[in-house]
Amino acid sequence: MASMVETLNLPLRVYEDLIKVSEELSFMAKKSVSPSMTVDLLMEVYRAHLNNPCALDIFSQQMQTLNLMSPEEFDKYWDEPIKTEKTNQNLKTKNIKKIQKKKI
Repeated sequence: MASMVETLNLPLRVYEDLIKVSEELSFMAKKSVSPSMTVDLLMEVYRAHLNNPCALDIFSQQMQTLNLMSPEEFDKYWDEPIKTEKTNQNLKTKNIKKIQKKKI
């Protein structure tokens, strides 16, 4: 059976973060962990975490309340090289506040 490979275009910032996580995993494992291995591992962790019904419910609720961009907005946001950290921080702050309110 032949291996099928698909190309995925990532915004530079997302790619750079993926590389950092891959390096961190390589350091922890004391073995080389490629970016594709990192994505696979992160998906496995995600699935394992959401196998817990309580975690799935909480995560679903948080996803519904987050101020998520549309895929088009996300791509445009990360493709624009001169975005200020303040805009990014504002989105993170809004989402953190929403999550904290849910926990209270």
